[in-house]
Amino acid sequence: MQVFYNRDGIGDVLIIPVAQGDRNEVKQERFGDVVKISDQSNGNLLGYNIFNASSYVNINEKGAIQLTEEWLTAIHDIFQKNELAEELNVDLSPKFVVGYVKEKEQHENADKLSVCQVNLGDETVQIVCGAPNVDAGQKVVVAKVGAVMPGGMEIKDAELRGVPSSGMICSAKELGLPDAPKEKGILVLEDTYEVGQPFDLT
Repeated sequence: MQVFYNRDGIGDVLIIPVAQGDRNEVKQERFGDVVKISDQSNGNLLGYNIFNASSYVNINEKGAIQLTEEWLTAIHDIFQKNELAEELNVDLSPKFVVGYVKEKEQHENADKLSVCQVNLGDETVQIVCGAPNVDAGQKVVVAKVGAVMPGGMEIKDAELRGVPSSGMICSAKELGLPDAPKEKGILVLEDTYEVGQPFDLT
């Protein structure tokens, strides 16, 4: 999960998105410098905005900031100082990890899609992949469900042509890596990478 801060662009506000919702159907509740945003129709939490954020924490990053245990502790401290008796429950496990393609089969309804069984270390997931160079025996970078790509797209469970897919096998370009090749195809890692280890995008 990521939070966002851009003092030059939007002011001294830390934006904490939790879920997507209809902008015309939001409810805002103010607790001092914290604004809680929820869906007016069903009450689901959509996120928080923390105003005067730099008065609570030193923020050196700009743009998207990966949420860590330290950030989570700081946010909960801000909530308490503003008398908001809530906690932000998020999964802080790595969302970009090294996977191993155990099996690859042709998609039954699409010639250019492959159905892959990918070992992520602690689980095996099924991912439908359209890259021409994907194959069994490869170590690859997987964006797990819940990951937010550098371009802003959130990875969700999906069905592609009727086949369930949980995650995405990524190309270097999709990961925003420097000197990414222009040709279509996933990033195939060297065998020295360990299955399940986090993959650093920086």
